Amino acid sequence: MPRKEKAKVEEEKTFEGELDAEKLAEEILEEEYIEPSEEVAPEGEIRLEDLDGVGRITAQKLRAAGFYTVRDLAFASAHELAVVLGSEERAIAIIRAAQKLVNRGEEFITARALFERRKNLEYISTGVRSLDDLLEGGVEVGSITELIGEFGAGKTQICHQLAVMVQLPKERGGLGARALYVDTEGTFRPERVVQIARARQLDPEKTLENIIYARAYSVDDLFSVLGRAKLEVLRSDVGLVVLDEATRLVRASLLKPGERALAFSRLLSLLEGLSATSSAVVFTRQVVYSDGVAPASAAFFDGFAHLSLLLSRSGEVWEARVLSSPWRRGAALFRVAEEGVVDV
Repeated sequence: MPRKEKAKVEEEKTFEGELDAEKLAEEILEEEYIEPSEEVAPEGEIRLEDLDGVGRITAQKLRAAGFYTVRDLAFASAHELAVVLGSEERAIAIIRAAQKLVNRGEEFITARALFERRKNLEYISTGVRSLDDLLEGGVEVGSITELIGEFGAGKTQICHQLAVMVQLPKERGGLGARALYVDTEGTFRPERVVQIARARQLDPEKTLENIIYARAYSVDDLFSVLGRAKLEVLRSDVGLVVLDEATRLVRASLLKPGERALAFSRLLSLLEGLSATSSAVVFTRQVVYSDGVAPASAAFFDGFAHLSLLLSRSGEVWEARVLSSPWRRGAALFRVAEEGVVDV
């Protein structure tokens, strides 16, 4: 092993605390025979190994735990990173270093600077003028949008349409990118995608090819799928991640109340990590109201998404109303037709 690389490993371990010589020798020997993890970072983005305090072994551990980019580390919590690194102090130092890079080296910026950056935000059109007007352009890239409603409220219909719309060129409201669709209820229908694609003058075969599909059958399976989804997003030019539906598997599990809260917390963390990949994240949540009171899982998710829409249906007209937003208000009407989700 080159001396510089060996010295970097020793420096990492000293940072964590003094180790006896035998243990250090074993770890250095292990590094010589570890198959290097695939480096996954968008072109032009700094590698994990180039971050202060992160060497080759640490980078491998981080990737194995689902932290593939500097943005992933910037959005991580000290607690979850400490589980990987074995030191909360070191976790905090690495997170701060990553945050400075993500913020272009600036810990504090003016509202004016933030305003200028937000001018460059991208959106995915829903394909419905009234919905796009409500969202001021469509679903925001790099953010999390939540669709809430009872069965039949149109949540899955909008998700199918977004998986098609993201593939359109930018001048037509898309990103020219692929979609990744995680299905927990078995409600994804490729036949529906074909109908929507034809209505948008897209090749149905290519449209289906550009949707990466995964079915999750249990809570653990869902966590595993979402963890691997981050790698797929970086590899496959994914501009939209859909999770339809987010809470059913947790609610249907035999977890105790405390365990269920931890499961929801883990789910939120995974969704935040996906939004940090500069993709739009959309998840649905089905709620069943009893005496006007939503289930506990609804309260747990309240205020998490950057924007939450409450969907409902009255006859042949559907409504989307802003439920939670930093400042947006209002509602939009739409219909569900053979060609997809359309204006009234």
